[in-house]
Amino acid sequence: MTISSDEFGALFSAFEREAFRLETLSSYAVGAEAETFRAFMAGEPRPEVFMQSPWVSTVRGNTEAGRRMYRVHVLARPLTDYLRFELGWGYQRNQAAGEEFFILDTTERPNPLAGVPDFWAFDETSVVSMVYDADGGYLGAEREPDSEKWMQWRDVAMSHAEPFTEWWERYGIA
Repeated sequence: MTISSDEFGALFSAFEREAFRLETLSSYAVGAEAETFRAFMAGEPRPEVFMQSPWVSTVRGNTEAGRRMYRVHVLARPLTDYLRFELGWGYQRNQAAGEEFFILDTTERPNPLAGVPDFWAFDETSVVSMVYDADGGYLGAEREPDSEKWMQWRDVAMSHAEPFTEWWERYGIA
């Protein structure tokens, strides 16, 4: 069932224990972050507006209240420009606010989650899958009626992933 942006957004303040995200794309449309992405590509410093985004406030509020927010990104090297931006600037920023990140690197092994779409799972009971176009543009979200298979996919992701900081020490780009 398709849900509105408002309904989806409300889930980030309604969950009680944890919110998990699986990311599977190598590039997402930058949209509102176009200027920040341009600055990244030009080698400029991170804009202050990027560091103080509403998402950072959401993450910080949840993690300070004792709610876990974490994600696994399935990716393969070499990183796209977008992934260098997302991991180098976005993950670093969000990690400082309390979000946890893990990498499932499929460069030298098969992807155990091939075909699984991006999704958010809240308290292991409410799952929202995300729909993107071929260019990584966000098209909408679907509330999934059965959370069990999605939690199995989360568990597979976590069992094959490693902490972002360890992965970034080996493969990250300053």
